[in-house]
Amino acid sequence: MSISARLDAPGVLHHIIIRGIERRNIFRDNKDRDNFIDRLSDLLPATQTACYAWAFMPNHAHFLFRRSGKISTLMRRLLTGYAIYFNRRHRRHGQLFQNRYKSIICQEDMYFRELIRYIHTIL
Repeated sequence: MSISARLDAPGVLHHIIIRGIERRNIFRDNKDRDNFIDRLSDLLPATQTACYAWAFMPNHAHFLFRRSGKISTLMRRLLTGYAIYFNRRHRRHGQLFQNRYKSIICQEDMYFRELIRYIHTIL
């Protein structure tokens, strides 16, 4: 079965969710989270992406992005680089993330405010 294309229009808000494969941790400690944030902070301006909110849990993370181009470019660079770092650091092999990231389009102002509130209160 082929993978369906994502809706990825410039300027659209995306609620992005990433999960560890088999609910495994994708962040084991603050060093992992710091590495991910460093990668994200380098890629946001490079890909002309605004990040309105994020939340990290041990086995998944949520983000709210607005991108002027394709969100897939940002996510591919971010997740591939981080997975290589994580696997080397923790001496593991194989896939880190479960399937592809999940992307939910956010278009309404009320949903936008509620989503930011939700992401910031996850912890």
